[in-house]
Parts: sequence; structure tokens; C-alpha cells
Amino acid sequence: MKATIAWWDLSGSGQTIDSLRVYLRDEGVDPWTEVRGMRLKFWISDRETNRWGAVMLWDTGADLTAPLPPNRATELIGYPPSVRMVSEVEALVEGVHSGRPAGRGLAFEEIGKAS
Repeated sequence: MKATIAWWDLSGSGQTIDSLRVYLRDEGVDPWTEVRGMRLKFWISDRETNRWGAVMLWDTGADLTAPLPPNRATELIGYPPSVRMVSEVEALVEGVHSGRPAGRGLAFEEIGKAS
């Protein structure tokens, strides 16, 4: 299994964490539901460092060179990720949880309530 990580430093962009949340809610998430070989994608942010990114987990045999949905984040932000890396996943574990998805994340919370 592999993991890919992409991080953008938003300092040089007109986009903000809040504007990118709107992008996710309106259009950014659904195109990724049909990507073959991708087990999980989650988007991440850090207000303290003004960074935005995504982490993807891939099946061992996934073709990481296969076409992906258009990368609107790069288009909106105005430049490619500041950091992009592909790593081997050494171990994976799930903790004790309800068995249901944890929710869709801050981008889907009521506007004004996301922190």
C-alpha cells in the first residue's frame, strides 16, 4: 500500500482555507469517489501555518500514473503543491469506533460553525 501527500503553502495564493472548504463542499469531493485503486482520500488544513493539502491511501497494485480527476485545487490555488510525496505504508490500523464514517469533515459542517 502507498500513501501520497500533497501540501500547499497558501501564502502566495488568493485562496484561503475557508474558500477551499467551499470548493470541497460544492464540487471537490465527489469526483474522487470513482478513482480505481484509491482506498481513502482526506483533505487536511493547518490555519497556523496557512497550509492546505490531501492524503491518499492506495491499494498495493494501484496504478499511480493513471489519470485522476482534474486537479481543481491546483487551478484555484494557482500553483502546484509546495510538497508532494509518495511513501510506502508500513502499517495501518483502525481504532475502536462506531463503524460508521466519522462524518464528511469541516467543509460539510454548517457555515460559521467550522473552526
